[in-house]
Amino acid sequence: MKELVEILAKSLVDNPDQVVVKEIVEANELRYELNVAETDMGKVIGKQGRIAKALRIVLKAAANKEQKRVSLDIV
Repeated sequence: MKELVEILAKSLVDNPDQVVVKEIVEANELRYELNVAETDMGKVIGKQGRIAKALRIVLKAAANKEQKRVSLDIV
């Protein structure tokens, strides 16, 4: 799933080489931290957070298939 977040984020930004996805494993949840360049932050979040919400929905759909809990933080 880390690769999924990375591919989606790189397709949205102007500086794909600065996209970094960090996977944090907690008790019963996977947490992903997405770091992008400051100039690309708006492109990942979108107007009123629509793109960020869509990224989270896709990630949760993939996680639901594997019966896992996930969250995505954009840092």
